[in-house]
Amino acid sequence: MNRNKKGKPFVFPNSFILAIGYIHCSFHLPYRQTEGIIKVTEKRLPSNPPSYGHICKRINRLNIDIKREKLVDDLIITIDSTAIKITNRGQWMDEKWKMQNKKKGYLKIHVAVDIKTKEILVLEVTDEKVHDGKILKKLVNHVLDNQDKKKIKSVLADGAYDSNTNFQYLADKKIKPGIKVGKNSCFK
Repeated sequence: MNRNKKGKPFVFPNSFILAIGYIHCSFHLPYRQTEGIIKVTEKRLPSNPPSYGHICKRINRLNIDIKREKLVDDLIITIDSTAIKITNRGQWMDEKWKMQNKKKGYLKIHVAVDIKTKEILVLEVTDEKVHDGKILKKLVNHVLDNQDKKKIKSVLADGAYDSNTNFQYLADKKIKPGIKVGKNSCFK
């Protein structure tokens, strides 16, 4: 490990750094948290544990090849939306004179995410006039069309998606709903 090395020799062997690299990749930890795990086992190490900067430099010099097999699991997706203001132009005037400018609006971004891989599966952009509950069917259909050999096990969403049509649609597709239900809801 120190052959042809210029400068201070390495204290820790490549196999130890490789093990730290597997911990770093497997648990998706930042280098500082990986350093914290190593410090817990500090009593068994022959010298001071490596710092996060040292770990980062050494891991990047090694050839770490982690092959993860993609499992054919059922998807659990979560659906939500957020709004983005189109413009701030003239906002101070509206606030000063307490006016409501009807021309300005919002763009809504509707997102469906796989909760296991944190991968965005579908992204749909609409204007502010489209209700969240109306877009659930379109998002779920798009996910079902684009996933190979996978089916959706469950859909998680907030109370904006609480409607009988959404529950009926998910029941027809044999998808378990995880939608927050209002206090005064009644199902037909």
